[in-house]
Amino acid sequence: MSSQIERAAKVIKKGGVVAYPTEYCFGLGCDPLNESAVRRILKIKARSEKQGVILIAANTAQVEQFADLNAAPQLANIKASWPGAVTWILPARSDVPAFIKGEHPSVAMRVTDHKVAAALCHAVGSAIVSTSANRHAMPELCSAQAVTEELGSEVDFVVQAAVGGATRASEIRDGVSGANLR
Repeated sequence: MSSQIERAAKVIKKGGVVAYPTEYCFGLGCDPLNESAVRRILKIKARSEKQGVILIAANTAQVEQFADLNAAPQLANIKASWPGAVTWILPARSDVPAFIKGEHPSVAMRVTDHKVAAALCHAVGSAIVSTSANRHAMPELCSAQAVTEELGSEVDFVVQAAVGGATRASEIRDGVSGANLR
């Protein structure tokens, strides 16, 4: 598996787009600071750039590259839920580009507990984009084979590994109010 992670990390570092397993389904990932790669994912998904994208991280240090955790009143709940399949809407650092945030002053992030996804973040050395591997409003793709069949020509590499045991997409919560948004 380490060769798969290394190859995916190289693709991401060179500005490419990869598909990789997460807790529930496959995600599309790239370097969140590479605008052309993020825009490429949005095009693959036929998703509006106004929405922003979710980022996953291997640890809170990677989250802090993009979010101001100290400005999140729900910090204790956030830390208690990580690593895990809970995405939090967090106050974004001032230098986070609009192509990540969309039309929001915040950034959606989680520390993943999926071993392959976390290893990929470690190998890249940063949080990565994690939006479900599917076209907008279509069912999520939950296997490497399904991703290859549906999106194979549009991504640069598909990690051959299994998704986790989650039965639904990650919960999304507001880091300020604590409200459950999904």
